[in-house]
Amino acid sequence: MKWRLRMPRAAWRVLAWAGGAMLVMIAWTAAPLALRRLSFFRVRQVELVGIRYLDADQVLATLRLSPHASVFDDTDALAKRLRALDGVADVAVARRPPGSLQVIVREVEPVALVATARGTLTVVDADGRVLPFALANLDLPVVQTADSGVVGVLARVQAFDPALFQSIDAARRIDAQHDVALELGTRRVLLARDAGPEVIQAVVLVARDLAAKARPYAELDARFAGQIVVRRRAEVAS
Repeated sequence: MKWRLRMPRAAWRVLAWAGGAMLVMIAWTAAPLALRRLSFFRVRQVELVGIRYLDADQVLATLRLSPHASVFDDTDALAKRLRALDGVADVAVARRPPGSLQVIVREVEPVALVATARGTLTVVDADGRVLPFALANLDLPVVQTADSGVVGVLARVQAFDPALFQSIDAARRIDAQHDVALELGTRRVLLARDAGPEVIQAVVLVARDLAAKARPYAELDARFAGQIVVRRRAEVAS
């Protein structure tokens, strides 16, 4: 006796769709392996996006693209190489067939210039780490050492009030509590090393109010809870 398996037409339809989907998945997975061998898809152009401080030639060299590199090569491997480069916070690499790659870079934000014993300047981030950025396009406060408290305060000012940050010429630690003095031309702002956004905002509001009333001052001391002391003469630095 022979048995013949009979399935409803709807079930055959489901199997056909499943088989088609599997074929599409296989083709999608295998396509880059086949296409990367074609010279038509060789990388002929790399578009760098987000580069402000890093040297573009150094970024391209770090990619280590071979003459036969394809846009269908592993982009995660390229991104991993660039993330190991000092000054890079994150990277995304996108394919632009037939022959281009787009590299989107998020750089580490520079915070200060550190004066070295040799009279030169180096660029540091919010953690005091040296960054490989050229000085030509940077207008940053100068600090004597990469003190984490000083550059930490600068980084918070930079994040919460860029306009105030742009007016800072220099910064330094002034006492054993690691309080920080910000030098703004002939004026100073004194902040505790843990000063938060509410303190920074209060300093800005007081400075605006004094400017609107044409009241001269030499120093704003924001180290005290809930108040800002306005001085006509700056205190002698300790």
